[in-house]
Amino acid sequence: MSNLDEKKQKIKQQCEEYNVAYIRLQFCDINGAIKNLCMPVRQLDKVMNNEIMLDGSSIKGFRSIETSDMYFYPDLDTFMILPWCEQNGENVARIICDIHNADGTPFEGCPRCNLKRMLKRAEKLGYKMNVGPEAEFFIFEFDEKGRATTITHDKGGYYDAAPTDMGEDIRRDIVGILEDMNFEIEASHHEVSDGQHEIDFKYTDALKAADNIITFKYVVKSIANEYGVHATFMPKPIYGINGSGMHCNLSLFKDGENIFYSPDSPYQLSKEALYSIGGVLKHVKSFTAVTNPIVNSYKRIVPGFEAPVYLAWSLANRSALIRVPAKRGVATRIELRSPDPSCNPYLALAVILGAILDGIENKIEPPTQVEENIYGMTKDELKEAKIESLPGTLIEAVNLLEGDEVIKDALGEHILNEFITAKNIEWDKYRTCVTQWELNTYLNNY
Repeated sequence: MSNLDEKKQKIKQQCEEYNVAYIRLQFCDINGAIKNLCMPVRQLDKVMNNEIMLDGSSIKGFRSIETSDMYFYPDLDTFMILPWCEQNGENVARIICDIHNADGTPFEGCPRCNLKRMLKRAEKLGYKMNVGPEAEFFIFEFDEKGRATTITHDKGGYYDAAPTDMGEDIRRDIVGILEDMNFEIEASHHEVSDGQHEIDFKYTDALKAADNIITFKYVVKSIANEYGVHATFMPKPIYGINGSGMHCNLSLFKDGENIFYSPDSPYQLSKEALYSIGGVLKHVKSFTAVTNPIVNSYKRIVPGFEAPVYLAWSLANRSALIRVPAKRGVATRIELRSPDPSCNPYLALAVILGAILDGIENKIEPPTQVEENIYGMTKDELKEAKIESLPGTLIEAVNLLEGDEVIKDALGEHILNEFITAKNIEWDKYRTCVTQWELNTYLNNY
């Protein structure tokens, strides 16, 4: 029996053992929204044989109506029972899918297929990228009509405990569900702002990390809803307090060894680690449109709220965009602090990997690490130190993306064009919208 046949047989056995009634075929659109098609379990053979079709013209950024026939190609390794969906003894499972063209080739507009393309490029150089994400989120109350508000579920702060931390039970249940789904949870805690939380899970290879991020967001929202509250990964839902980030801990492995670690080098960092930092700092302004993809993202990355704004790196200094945590050996890594959890993780990791590979291939040296608190520097001091800032708006970030061949190539032509078109439309809608702030400020004065 082949390995594929063994996987199919195992899934059939699990469906029978756990009385699975439905299979959800999950995938991501270009914006990172989770989509799914629900199939009765009797269609499982067709699912696993790649026979289920998709109308690509119905998904933003996929196909036109003339070439809309597409297929779900499930990744059988992602089969999981959804523990919270059990009803009357029947269970629901999910499988994450790649989207393929009618001729069976990977669809160039599928974000997951695109990340796999970039990972193959890294593999040809002998590299495997591992990622440990740290996605923060807020929990808000619903109003009497069931609409999400920005009234926080609690007034807790960093590392607070119950009863101040009223999200403790919700996080406990989320952690329990994730562990049932084979996540290795490292920590969970209340974050800095009222109603803000973080759950950290162990690093893994980049593709599985991206799968884990979309699964994590799916679980968090589902469990919060069962508690009668709303969880959001919007980067900056409340003015005047810290927003939510998704710091990414990044490392490269070769032949099973962490190649960022070099015990005899300065800082015990290898040339590859330093070149990776150099590549990220060179391209970060261009890939920010992807790692921080919505108008609201740029209300988080502003000075004064512990958000990483300044293009610098440091061994410990959390005011820098890139930090190198103290652990060495197999745990040696760089922490990119600018991404936020509204991003499409498949696209975000693809562009970050593109920047890292460019840094290594072209031996891009990083600047000297910055030990001073960058948040406390004046404009003149920043200029003298040649420390630049991330783009301040979505449209600025999109314009920078259009000028960077490395990052454009990491997205591929189809995704690039659809992404830029969507972001220009989003910016234009925002630019022409009359906000409540404008009404409050101008309506009675002019």
